[in-house]
Amino acid sequence: MLKVGVLGAGHLGKIHLRLLNQSDKYELVGFYDPDEINAKKVAAEFGYTHFDNINNLIDAVDVVDIVTPTLSHFDCAKKAIEKGRHIFIEKPITNTLEEAEELLELSEKHNVKGQVGHVERFNPAFLAVKNKIENPMFIETHRLAEFNPRGTDVPVVLDLMIHDIDAILSVVPSEVEKINASGVSVISQSPDIANARIQFKNGCVANLTSSRISLKNMRKSRFFQRDAYISVDFLEKKVEVVKMKDAPESPGDFDMILQNAEGEKKQIYFENPEIDVNNAILDELETFADAINNDTTPIVSLEQGTNALRVALQIIESFDQ
Repeated sequence: MLKVGVLGAGHLGKIHLRLLNQSDKYELVGFYDPDEINAKKVAAEFGYTHFDNINNLIDAVDVVDIVTPTLSHFDCAKKAIEKGRHIFIEKPITNTLEEAEELLELSEKHNVKGQVGHVERFNPAFLAVKNKIENPMFIETHRLAEFNPRGTDVPVVLDLMIHDIDAILSVVPSEVEKINASGVSVISQSPDIANARIQFKNGCVANLTSSRISLKNMRKSRFFQRDAYISVDFLEKKVEVVKMKDAPESPGDFDMILQNAEGEKKQIYFENPEIDVNNAILDELETFADAINNDTTPIVSLEQGTNALRVALQIIESFDQ
């Protein structure tokens, strides 16, 4: 079992503490939170060991789980890496691209592994269809959330849209060529609603919309590719897979047949992939343990987290253009 310590005992930090405590791949050593009142409350309520010094916690573990506000990600991660500790770091990886790139260099220098908490990669609906998404040419995503003051310290792109950016980058086998975007601030000082159009070098286009002042929650992505349409509902954990193949010469009475302008006939059929219920946060933490123990690349590496941040920041920059 890997000894692990958590930095940050806020809403998400408490979830991480609970899951690490029940995992058979980790030994939860304790946590550190700079808010002493909150730290003592969490320690008293759940029985976790509270460290009153961040360095003492880092010294006592193999893995540091960073669940602090984005602005402090870099400093926490740098301290851990320089002491030779593996890091799990919540998304976005850091506040700036320069910080993320420095963490990449430090992790290579000190030979430690890192994983970024892009939890939607572990969503059971996405896992059920990821291997069916092959060279998509148009992608549309909607990630809408009811207003919550937590997270408004960063633009909606870094708070919500970055989930979809990471998922898209994981299935599109091409580099980004061009980005157009617009953002509107309604309640916060930073944009609360954003739309981005990402054009890839292979011709794929992704249209992303995110809002944190919606009347209802929605987390849907649609992937269009040759002879297939794939829909993923990350919130309801449901999928739709509609495929086409050459129509049989003698179709059955209930076969759905389409004919295009060129006279080609296609049969439409539906696939129902099995969705394995899981705890996505527990899965991302435990697969990181597997990567450390087996010396393999984490599923969401620091490099991938950096790429997602790079695109997110390009979107934010294009707001003013």
